[in-house]
Amino acid sequence: MTPLLTRVTADEADALPLPPGRFSAQALNSPGLEARWYRPPNPDTQKPHDRDEVYVVVRGAGAFEREGVRVPFGPGDLLFAAKGDTHRFVDHSPDTSVWVVFGGKS
Repeated sequence: MTPLLTRVTADEADALPLPPGRFSAQALNSPGLEARWYRPPNPDTQKPHDRDEVYVVVRGAGAFEREGVRVPFGPGDLLFAAKGDTHRFVDHSPDTSVWVVFGGKS
């Protein structure tokens, strides 16, 4: 599959439709790479994924928990969760918005 979009701003990403049962909108899907716009709910109930993930924080602040370790985050931060890691956003502000990039094959 080819990318859905070549460029997308955070405001445009906010307008992307959410598929039923999902909390993130797909902005790009290319072999081995997927990018989604994620506004984590509170509480964030996501489960471990079958691919590595990189989060780029656009808005908001709080803590990111991975495998029981919490780190603070804010705009501009890069966060990582390896395939299969338990992870979630905790104690985050309501405006928290991130790009999440999945790498590798599922």
